[in-house]
Amino acid sequence: MKKLFLSIVFINIFFAQLHAHVHHGKLEVICGPMFAGKSEELMRRLNRAHIAHQKILVVKPMLDTRDAHNVIVTHNGATYEARAINSAQELLDLAGDYEVIAIDEVQFFADDIIPAVRTLMAQGKRVIIAGLDLDYRGEPFGPIASLLAMADTVTKLQAICTLCGSDAHRSQRIINGKPARYHDPIIMIGAEESYQARCKQCYIIES
Repeated sequence: MKKLFLSIVFINIFFAQLHAHVHHGKLEVICGPMFAGKSEELMRRLNRAHIAHQKILVVKPMLDTRDAHNVIVTHNGATYEARAINSAQELLDLAGDYEVIAIDEVQFFADDIIPAVRTLMAQGKRVIIAGLDLDYRGEPFGPIASLLAMADTVTKLQAICTLCGSDAHRSQRIINGKPARYHDPIIMIGAEESYQARCKQCYIIES
């Protein structure tokens, strides 16, 4: 009986030690319309990770040409060093022994970013992504719906409606001073010159 008891104790200790060495990844999603402060929130978390001496990799899509390819930039001018990439495979190739992986403007990536994020989480990495949850038509943007479903935590931010000052949940595209049409191309890179934050009441989409 004593031997059986000791065997059970050693087995429990073994599995406890094994569990202690298993790293569980985490996915944090920051989303909302344009001008809601998504990049600012991303940078806030990265600054905290930097203070904790964690190894950080920040990437952005090469498609986003609004700023230099080696930084992400907030609307108030703050910057953070980043790598511009073209594909999910490039992200996996860069990930290496980084502990924190941040992806800005995730909506511009193809759907293969979804299994790539799963792979990073399986490797025990903390993955933080920021991006638009809805496109200019009010539809889920690119891979964001699947990433939201996978997320451990979701922070959904609101902007301020440029017309009435209410909480804004939509990104209004403006072309030649008029609201965009539903069947216009989904991706059109731009900022204040092409988009406004709007509440649901002030948002307009032409058929």
